[in-house]
Amino acid sequence: MDVKYALGIDIGGTKTAIGIVDSMGTILAKMSLPTDLSIDPRIMISRTADAAKQLLADQHLTEAQIAGIGVGAPGPLNTKTGHIVKPPNMTAWHDFPLMDALKSHFSLPIIFENDATAAALAEKWQGAAQECEHFIFITISTGIGAGIYSHGKLITGATGNAGDVGHLVIDPSAGDCVCGQQGCWEFIASGTAIARQASRLLDRDVTSKEVFDLAQEGHAEMKRLVDQVFRYIGMGCVTLINTLDPEKVVIGGGVSQVGDPLFHAVRDYVKACALNPSGQNTPIVPAALNQDAGLIGAAALIHMEY
Repeated sequence: MDVKYALGIDIGGTKTAIGIVDSMGTILAKMSLPTDLSIDPRIMISRTADAAKQLLADQHLTEAQIAGIGVGAPGPLNTKTGHIVKPPNMTAWHDFPLMDALKSHFSLPIIFENDATAAALAEKWQGAAQECEHFIFITISTGIGAGIYSHGKLITGATGNAGDVGHLVIDPSAGDCVCGQQGCWEFIASGTAIARQASRLLDRDVTSKEVFDLAQEGHAEMKRLVDQVFRYIGMGCVTLINTLDPEKVVIGGGVSQVGDPLFHAVRDYVKACALNPSGQNTPIVPAALNQDAGLIGAAALIHMEY
């Protein structure tokens, strides 16, 4: 039997990744384009389609050998209508009919999900949650999002936005989030939040990576900030563990690259504070596919029964 391939497209605020992925999860070829937010999104989709067709040509593949196109995109979105609805840092894309735009370039089946949901499916297919029927994938980077896999399937919600956990309120005294609430999880514990808080404390611009390096070197103020962030991440994890009773929590995204200090702190917090004794011992592990999770997840939407 012919091996079927999927085209995976992972649309992000800074770059759009495109790849050809086989049914074993191997990436045959990939490339990325800068997501140009200054142009009409239809032009961006047109560039993406051209790049995808070029990848196929380079691999001597025809559309007939492609089972479909899987797309991961930032939310809020609406998978029922095929629209990108309101991603905060992609205002030009608000209410953009993504599926219609793609269908004008391809006659293939297209499946579209929230990017964190797609990345969760990637971790189930090829990553850190292959054996799990119930797990939560959390990405902590520019913002915080999650993909929820429960009872052997992805939980997507009515419009594809299940897992938008970045807007759980953790500490209302911490200030105003863009969403209109106070002290949301991503407002106080994302990479963006870490950099913002540290820049204010140090009175200069710093990156979140620099904050972790300074904390590691013993900078007392940065160590306090990092410890507080780890505690906040623990709080969010406890809320999700208490709510969804997963077998495992998988954490990816840029902030997770800090590694052991984060995972030790979060496991300790969960052990102390999760309600259910089994929840206190929930394995909390790093994502296995950080680099290509979005791409593999997009392809998984085609290759996997989810």
